[in-house]
Amino acid sequence: MGAGGRMNEATTDKIVMKRVPTEKTPFQISDLKKAIPPHCFKRSLATSSYYLFRDIAICYTFYYLASNYIPLLSKPLSYIAWPIYWFCQGSSFMGIWSIGHDLGHNAFSEYQWLDDALGFVLHSSFLTPYFSFKYSHRSHHAHTNSMEYDEVWIPKRKADTMYSEVLNNPLGNMFMTVVRLLLSFPMYFTFNIHGREYDGFASHFYPQSPIFNASERKQIWLSDAGMLVAFYALYKVAAATSATWLFCIYGAPLLVMNGHFIFFTFLHHSHPSLPHYDSREWDWIRGALCTVDRDYGIFNTIFHDVTCAHVVHHLISTIPHYHTVEATKAIKPILGDYYKYDDTPILKAFWRETKECIFVEPDQGAENSGVYWFRR
Repeated sequence: MGAGGRMNEATTDKIVMKRVPTEKTPFQISDLKKAIPPHCFKRSLATSSYYLFRDIAICYTFYYLASNYIPLLSKPLSYIAWPIYWFCQGSSFMGIWSIGHDLGHNAFSEYQWLDDALGFVLHSSFLTPYFSFKYSHRSHHAHTNSMEYDEVWIPKRKADTMYSEVLNNPLGNMFMTVVRLLLSFPMYFTFNIHGREYDGFASHFYPQSPIFNASERKQIWLSDAGMLVAFYALYKVAAATSATWLFCIYGAPLLVMNGHFIFFTFLHHSHPSLPHYDSREWDWIRGALCTVDRDYGIFNTIFHDVTCAHVVHHLISTIPHYHTVEATKAIKPILGDYYKYDDTPILKAFWRETKECIFVEPDQGAENSGVYWFRR
């Protein structure tokens, strides 16, 4: 029986690692839209608001319990209680941030101005430049898995020996994992780490950055102003309480939220079975399909299914999160082998991808194919 179990596991792993097709798809985006029930496209302000206020209520509950009861605990217990709070509250932050992400896609309501106003407030509260991210993220959706023009998680090439040789070992993988989870979120926005190469200084805080076009620059200033207001508010809170209290209540959960974001976006776009394309071969629909759905258990609900229904989100980003799972089920028969789902336990998958997805190269003998696969 034990051998049979190992055989089943090996068969499952083989299916999970099976490469998706790279030929042009036999279907178009219009075929997928026709297969999705019409109500899935409906953006209900009432339903979206319910999820937002529910998440805010959960966030406030964690804050209330932590600020009023953890200080009453003896030190050994408080040393346990604070990390539990940090993880729970950071996960709550990520849920609210995910709604802010939907607002940037105009997937919250039928009113663009309302979505932008709410998204600006929510993302600024979590030290995210709303309009800056909205525009770069829109470009990411427009150029997913393009070697030249995608905006984030640009894979390294073998010629980058720092990644392909120096850090390509268990210790290097562990080091890069810690750096990614702790620093990649602010470093991406500040210095475009993991982003595409540009001529000139690329930063989400710099209105003249080549990331943005001329019509977007005024709103980048607005994003910066939102960040300054948020920092000033945090300064006032620290002055009224203490920097330690602010870190425990807000700073540490924010680091957890940052880690969640890097963790699941890395797993969205890093899988040995998914290709990248250069300009000789890339087209929008194949690029959009080069992402993977995974099962995060209860975190699917906490993060509003951005984890388990990411493929359909890349195909039609205005579908509200409470319809993405249903929409995914509707299009899977059409997508066939072009759809990638991996139910490998998340921590196992993360460690596997950090080892297997080091750089990309074409297959041997297909150097001019325009198709690149992850290597280690």
